[in-house]
Amino acid sequence: MKFGTGYSYWGTQWKCDYIEMVNKVADIGFDILEIGADHLYHMTDEEIDALKAEGDKRGIEFTTNSGPAKQYDLSSGDEAVRQKGIGYFKDILHKMHRLGSKSLVGAIYSYWPVDFSVSDNDKEAAWERSIPCLKEIGDVAADLGIECALEVLNRNETYILTDCAEAMEYVKRVDSKGVNILLDTYHMNIEEDNMYDALRKAGDLLGHVHVGECNRKLPGMNNSINWPEIGKALRDIGYEKAVVMEPFLLSGGEVGRDIRVWRDLSNGADEAQMTKYIADSLAYLKKCCEG
Repeated sequence: MKFGTGYSYWGTQWKCDYIEMVNKVADIGFDILEIGADHLYHMTDEEIDALKAEGDKRGIEFTTNSGPAKQYDLSSGDEAVRQKGIGYFKDILHKMHRLGSKSLVGAIYSYWPVDFSVSDNDKEAAWERSIPCLKEIGDVAADLGIECALEVLNRNETYILTDCAEAMEYVKRVDSKGVNILLDTYHMNIEEDNMYDALRKAGDLLGHVHVGECNRKLPGMNNSINWPEIGKALRDIGYEKAVVMEPFLLSGGEVGRDIRVWRDLSNGADEAQMTKYIADSLAYLKKCCEG
């Protein structure tokens, strides 16, 4: 297993200096930095090459996370929107290939977060519309040596994929070597009867794992989740891919609004203390996962 973190941990905006972030996570001991797909989409070739060079120098790999805007919704009833989404993700995949990023992850089957006030919430129709799109995108990904891991979310953020069992059925219907599943302990804590069994059930279809406590704190901060059992479940299926923290401790800004962090979960930590928190969590997570 390789261990990573999302880029937004230290900030409250969906942006950062990625070169600076590469060095920060490398100094802590991470293997992976998870970056924003839309950020990559808007990067120039020169910017991508500079980021790749810094990652190569510091031994950092990149995974790419997408919470697509509504204009790229692959489950949309509007064919033009779906086609725009297909083109968007194909462009991202080619930029990922230039960067050397091997995993596109997130709720790319729709948009995030779903606006339930305007959605018809027709799961069957959403599946029928989005599955052919994922097949086309997944086949392009496979040709580039990239995997698309579809994130299973909780009921408050989507209606399309909310537990491991239906994600497995969806991926089987997509039927592309480039498409598999992302399971996230935060979402599983809400939706799965037993998250440890869900990891085992996913087996070879598990392409990516996100980790965080039930309130999105760092693994080990409150042990609302049995982390040694998470590690055992991953070892039981021979999982050797990315385990990426997705912690959100800070309220305010775009991140606090979108993730709904309405109070400070950091105990007033400054940047140095935030860094200590995540370094301690990484050491604990490795111990749990590696056994």
